[in-house]
Amino acid sequence: MNKRGAGISFIGIAAFLYGIRYIAAAIFGSKTTVLSDKFFNAALEYIGPNLFYLSVISFIIGLIYLYFAEIVDSSKGNKDSE
Repeated sequence: MNKRGAGISFIGIAAFLYGIRYIAAAIFGSKTTVLSDKFFNAALEYIGPNLFYLSVISFIIGLIYLYFAEIVDSSKGNKDSE
């Protein structure tokens, strides 16, 4: 897998982890009859911030991979034009 593919994969994993946090909180709160913002925020606090942190880390790694893929591509392009 090249660097662009790895970068896109990490960004996809970040989006998945970010969405799973909200889906897990919704599943956690699905058994109750109370529908309010406070209850959903409490469910998010129960799930914890780990999925958010992992999604941010994965997103940053994906951006780094994409950045370096573009640098390598542009340096190859400059050598071809000489």
